[in-house]
Amino acid sequence: MTERKQVLLRLDPAVYDALARWASDELRSANAQIEFLLRRALAEGGRLPGNAKPIPRRGRPPKVPEPPGTPAEARPDDVSDSTPDDHLP
Repeated sequence: MTERKQVLLRLDPAVYDALARWASDELRSANAQIEFLLRRALAEGGRLPGNAKPIPRRGRPPKVPEPPGTPAEARPDDVSDSTPDDHLP
């Protein structure tokens, strides 16, 4: 992965507090919210470079839903589909 550019940013404390609350509402860090807003402003102004990589996703990967109609025997073991006696010899 390429290194990301680090930037020192000075903000009015009231502006930072509002930004941090907004970020929390959207389940982002303040840093991720700043990057999100900057990218959106650049895109709206037609100035987002075409070679800008997407914002890296953080946290647990999303669960992949099973396709509809997947037979039970094709699914991984799921304790909700079996009883403890099902696994006895």
